Amino acid sequence: VEIVDNKRDRDSTETKTNEAKGEVSSQMSDPESVCKPPGETEVRFNRMKLFEKVMQKSLERFIHDASFNRFASIFRPLYKKNPQRMESIYKQFKDELQKAIQEDINRLIEEGQLERKFNELDKLERAAKNNPDPAWRPSGVPEQDFCSFLIPYYQKQDAYMRLELKKIQAENADLAQKVQAGRESIAETENRILATVDEWKASVTEFERLASSLCPAKVFDV
Repeated sequence: VEIVDNKRDRDSTETKTNEAKGEVSSQMSDPESVCKPPGETEVRFNRMKLFEKVMQKSLERFIHDASFNRFASIFRPLYKKNPQRMESIYKQFKDELQKAIQEDINRLIEEGQLERKFNELDKLERAAKNNPDPAWRPSGVPEQDFCSFLIPYYQKQDAYMRLELKKIQAENADLAQKVQAGRESIAETENRILATVDEWKASVTEFERLASSLCPAKVFDV
């Protein structure tokens, strides 16, 4: 069993070596792949595809390491009793194991929202390239580093609070103007009501005077 394992490992190593040589030779034979502009390389670089490729290679390596010989060595009595049955069980086990691991990888990508986070990482990388300022590095003095981190934060908070205060003051001034306009409108309405009442009282008084002049009270005396 160990001899078969060693032989398979050597064959796998030789196959990977030949594949690597083939890739190198194909790249050397293709001048476009050797001399690609930086922009084209960045466009073709995809973190999500790279992650999926790495996970797929890891899965293949894991399944390859879980060889039939190792599986049979664990259940040697059953293997000696029925090798064909054991091989069938191993194939079913390998398929189910590969399927379960692939489902876990897909669940990890979905629940972790890796595609969105990889896109955010790409944006941060592009922003860092466009930023000529050097990245922050600790100075070795904790107090200075702590202040250099907190002071810009508090300055931003102070600017934000000042901006919000100006907005609130502007809203209060607008509300005060509306309240003042409402008070003036109420006062004007009260004045109109008082003027109308005075006019009504004057009309009533004038009506009573005319009525008394046209129909004196002594005319009706008996």
